[in-house]
Amino acid sequence: MEGIIFAHPKLLYLLLILPLLIAWYIFRQKDAKPSLQLSTLKGFTKAPLSLRVYLRHLPFALRMVALALIVVVLARPQSFNITQNIETEGIDIVIALDISSSMLARDFKPDRIEAAKSIGVQFVAGRKNDRVGLVIFAGESFTMCPLTTDHASVINMFNDVKLGLLEDGTAIGNGLGTAVTRLKDSDAKSKVVILLTDGVNNRGEIAPLMAADIAKTFGVRVYAVGVGSIGTAPYPVQTPFGIRYQDVKVEIDEDMLEQIASSTGGKYFRAIDNKALEKVYQEIDQLEKTKIEVIETTRKSEEFAIYALWALALLGIDFILRATLLRSIP
Repeated sequence: MEGIIFAHPKLLYLLLILPLLIAWYIFRQKDAKPSLQLSTLKGFTKAPLSLRVYLRHLPFALRMVALALIVVVLARPQSFNITQNIETEGIDIVIALDISSSMLARDFKPDRIEAAKSIGVQFVAGRKNDRVGLVIFAGESFTMCPLTTDHASVINMFNDVKLGLLEDGTAIGNGLGTAVTRLKDSDAKSKVVILLTDGVNNRGEIAPLMAADIAKTFGVRVYAVGVGSIGTAPYPVQTPFGIRYQDVKVEIDEDMLEQIASSTGGKYFRAIDNKALEKVYQEIDQLEKTKIEVIETTRKSEEFAIYALWALALLGIDFILRATLLRSIP
């Protein structure tokens, strides 16, 4: 009966009559009188029981099952098939990640770049209906992964990111420009760049604000994230005695990042530790919700015929048995 509903389910309460009929049948058997009276039955004690004895209750059982099936037929069993047409209006997102040497600072755990990678992977995994890409930048920029719905590939690319892949420096304009290039030909109604950096632009051929103007021209919204604690941060330094940590001043051009975000219709965030960066991603996730429209169609089919045929078959077998093998003589 899986996948079956009933048009008139209340009629199934008629099945409660069956226990009463069975009880009445058992009670009646106790009071049944033999049609042939003998002074003693000792002469029949060793007589073998015939097949009719074993089958004497079969007609009643058949009638009870047939009655149950008739009740089911009256309740009109129906099968149903639900079809869902899901229409999604996805968002194209490119994450532009700064991998300059300053991202080794330990104000994040274990450091800025590993924290950015780990939380970025969580963000990508949650954007199931969107195309996501990854751009890295330092003194130059490079597309690690173009826009794709294959989020496993994006995550693998995230895991492969490390310092030293690009010449050192902070070319924020180049990083943003490369990300916008990946989005400019997109047909998505919403195009987003998440720009993560921990420094001040000091390299590159494209000025950050010029890259922001290009983003605005192509309808790309930029969410800028300044990564770094307030004041100073411990930074690893190689010495003759091994790696030592010394506090260095955290310098983030927040004014520029705010201008980039506001001019493109985005927003600027400051993340001073892992939890703050995770909250930034969560807020962006809420701001950029994918539109999903579900159209549900239900089709019902009448399924009473099979139960009606079984009921007729059982009643027919009952009639044949009572007229032949289990015929009783008054």
